[in-house]
Amino acid sequence: MRPRTDQDSDRPYLSIGGLSRSTGVSIETLRTWELRYGFPRSVRKPSGHRQFEIGHVDRIRRIVRALELGFRAGEVVPASDQTLQDLLSTLPDQAVTLSVAPPQNPKAVLELVRNFDGDRLMRSLHSALAHQDPVAYVETRIAPCLEAVGAAWAAGELEIAHEHFASERISDVLRETRLRFEETANGPFVVLATVPGESHGLGLQITALVLSSVGLRVLSLGTEVPVKETAALAIRNSAVAVGISVSAATRNTAPEALTRLRAHLPRKIELILGGSGAPATLKGAKILTDLQALRAWAKAIA
Repeated sequence: MRPRTDQDSDRPYLSIGGLSRSTGVSIETLRTWELRYGFPRSVRKPSGHRQFEIGHVDRIRRIVRALELGFRAGEVVPASDQTLQDLLSTLPDQAVTLSVAPPQNPKAVLELVRNFDGDRLMRSLHSALAHQDPVAYVETRIAPCLEAVGAAWAAGELEIAHEHFASERISDVLRETRLRFEETANGPFVVLATVPGESHGLGLQITALVLSSVGLRVLSLGTEVPVKETAALAIRNSAVAVGISVSAATRNTAPEALTRLRAHLPRKIELILGGSGAPATLKGAKILTDLQALRAWAKAIA
């Protein structure tokens, strides 16, 4: 950051909020990039407010595209304009779609769950795609299994024991897959948890897998964590973000707890929210509506 001079007076500038709105990159991520990579570089007005050259918008949009195509922030944010352009010119206009695993057969899944056949259920969930594209793996293998079990339980076709059995086995598979990524992850820390009253933890497992797959280090606290403890652990571990999974079960009670959590966190620690029960908006939080958005956010800070 440098002080603004008379030569800067005729240039168009944006606030950090304006830069965020123009590029879709969160304010917290822009600050992290400036601190870690020296870009986007800000200038300080005599009033003390920071501003950014409007020319940064196009470059940041190209950085975002490179992140979506698989590059990491450390490769593209500090790169020169020419290097960034050269990298983008080597890639197709759209990210290459990896082969997908065959979709789950709901009837077969339910039969395995009814019989408490854990070995065959786990074998049916395993796929090499988990290590090629974890998001596609969740969408084609894990999500259909969860939907089938949830629908059968709601219809009274499965007992609570069946639902818990399926959740535990799915958690085992997700955890085993994530651990392979965690062995080489060396990026910033992200703390994951739920708010008090939330007993559903599969959302955390899926989130941890996606974050680990792009190199982030994950500290997953599980469910039912007091908000003050979540905030304290995030601060103690110098986390860049806290991620909270919210299911439909806590849709009505979560906003109050999330507001308290945001108040306990310093501004530099981002609060990200996801899940079917996440509020549409929450002051000071970023809502990630699907796994693709989660992965794009993770790549931006990895």
